[in-house]
Amino acid sequence: MHSSNPFLPAYDFDKLTKAYPPLKPFVFVNEHQTETILFGDKNSVKALNTALLKAEYGVNWNLPENNLCPPIPGRLDYLLYIADLIEKPDAKLLDIGTGANLIYPILATRQLNWTCTGSEVDSESLKHAQQLIDKNPSLKSIELRFQKFRGSIFNHLVLPEDQFDVVVCNPPFFKSAQDAHAKNQRKVKNLNLKSADPLNFGGQANELWYKGGEEAFVKKMAAESAEFKDQIHWFTSLISQKENLSSIKRAIKKTNPTDIRVIEMELGNKKSRIIAWTFR
Repeated sequence: MHSSNPFLPAYDFDKLTKAYPPLKPFVFVNEHQTETILFGDKNSVKALNTALLKAEYGVNWNLPENNLCPPIPGRLDYLLYIADLIEKPDAKLLDIGTGANLIYPILATRQLNWTCTGSEVDSESLKHAQQLIDKNPSLKSIELRFQKFRGSIFNHLVLPEDQFDVVVCNPPFFKSAQDAHAKNQRKVKNLNLKSADPLNFGGQANELWYKGGEEAFVKKMAAESAEFKDQIHWFTSLISQKENLSSIKRAIKKTNPTDIRVIEMELGNKKSRIIAWTFR
């Protein structure tokens, strides 16, 4: 975890349950005499992340029943590594696929004091994200945009007058609904999670899968990025599957960037990476 991440120490469940009392029923003492929650249960995970946002940032947050619940410490890690990359205190961020959870704009606004724009192809998710902004005065600077062309990422979204310091993206991980179900069941088995939930973090179709998975999505980002090289300084995306990295880098290199970076991240037993490229 990034050294500046406020969630680096073990969770203080006394603090968290005071900030968000509905978390308390999900907290228990395990065989190691440590307070924890059942991470295989999406309601436990949702309550924990709601408590983290309330305790650390004073944000009143909630999600529709079936939308993706992001792991807050990991999402903040992404932003902190990007902050090291761009080294600009007053950065302007564009989030591709902000979802109903709005998590990157929330964290970038409250932790880094950045100016944020979130984009989304699903109108219901965007509606909920706007409700989060409306009920939290500290988030009022966040702008939302609807991407009505599902086949585009930056086209029809980035306006001629726009200037962004960085794009962030958590691309759909799976290639199909069947792929999502199979890999989540393998995860449940490997971690010995006793969960009946098909996806312990929840998630709607557009949040979880895209034809070709994250590899195809980031290649699409790369193909469009060259058209916006004068308006966006750094293009970045999470890459969950290491085996996709080589082909994604090749696709980016075809657009003739001046720099490509791969930033490794580690959160507990989970390893992931950020790919970043620029034309400046």
